[in-house]
Amino acid sequence: MRRLRAVQAEEQQEIDLTPMLDVVFIMLIFFIVTATFVKEIGIDVNSPDKNQNVKDADKQSIVVQITSRDRIRIRNRDVDVRSVRANIERLHAENPDAPVVVQPHPRSTTEIMIQVMDAARQAGIYNVSIAAT
Repeated sequence: MRRLRAVQAEEQQEIDLTPMLDVVFIMLIFFIVTATFVKEIGIDVNSPDKNQNVKDADKQSIVVQITSRDRIRIRNRDVDVRSVRANIERLHAENPDAPVVVQPHPRSTTEIMIQVMDAARQAGIYNVSIAAT
């Protein structure tokens, strides 16, 4: 009788791992299924080819450079922020299909870049892009 009670006591102390394994497999399947439906949000960027001639692009577009000290340069001439609109209008009259490309220096302020972009829009050009220097 004692042996029977001892065997029954040992059987009662054992932990059944089968339900826990079932739960783990169900969670694994759930995570695999939900991970396949997650879509990352982003923007597709088409970078230009390295073989593209940069000088041809400069002739076709109105390039406005902003230096590290927030000076504005158009066609290698220093331009005051108040005369950016007039210069862009003049260059746009020469080439009506030309977009405006703003090239800010990494240490330039955002305020100057926004003023240049606003001047381009006031000049009637809405094709304004930003390029890295």
